[in-house]
Amino acid sequence: MLSPVALRRPFAAAACLARLARGSPQVLASLATGPRQNNGIFYEIRTYDVKPSKMKEFVELVHKCLHLRTAHSELVGFWTAELGAMNKAVHVWKYDNFAHRAAVRHAVANDKEWQGQFISPALPLIEKQHNEVAYLVPWCQLGKPPKEGGVYEWVTFQMKPGGPALWGEAFQAAVNAHINTGYTKLIGVFHTEYGLLNTVHVIWWNESPDHRAAGRHRAHEDARVVAAVRDSVRFLESQQNMLLTPLACSPLK
Repeated sequence: MLSPVALRRPFAAAACLARLARGSPQVLASLATGPRQNNGIFYEIRTYDVKPSKMKEFVELVHKCLHLRTAHSELVGFWTAELGAMNKAVHVWKYDNFAHRAAVRHAVANDKEWQGQFISPALPLIEKQHNEVAYLVPWCQLGKPPKEGGVYEWVTFQMKPGGPALWGEAFQAAVNAHINTGYTKLIGVFHTEYGLLNTVHVIWWNESPDHRAAGRHRAHEDARVVAAVRDSVRFLESQQNMLLTPLACSPLK
């Protein structure tokens, strides 16, 4: 991976790229997609905008029918937005590779129970759908909360074009600085492959919104956090977050 220092020196960066271009297909692929786990596993992030008057009905339908969908592939988590957005549902699905996803999508399209009991009644409740494909960054394993009953913070960072080769090192340092304060639990860091590129989604778990607020206040008085964040934001275009509540049927809850 090219270091941020090398990329700030155009001639050094050009020389590095020239050397890498003579390298293996695997190295070239890593430049195209950014560093990721050493396997084909990826995650599909699906976001639904639900009609404001239909959220209760939508959630009840999910609780009733989700088992029909999870019979086909692994669900990581299913949440609704509490703060930072309204009437949104976010769910994340794990796939072994793109062939696996294609097979699953074919199967669910032909699953009469799923189509009849969920898809048909759900479509009138939804205003908009959005999906992304993302990889876990290589320095992060998908985590689990230490206990049930907390809340999740979903933070989306739009980074400057260039991928993790440009901003990955500084971003990792900023995430680790927050982890080291101990007030929050990291669940996962995802880098988009399809969707808006140079997007990073970070999922945190906290005991409660108040616990998060107090922890962040302490963290932002920590000189190590301040320094790491200051270095990372050089590569930041925008940032937004949501406070999410897991559904009772969500594996992460």
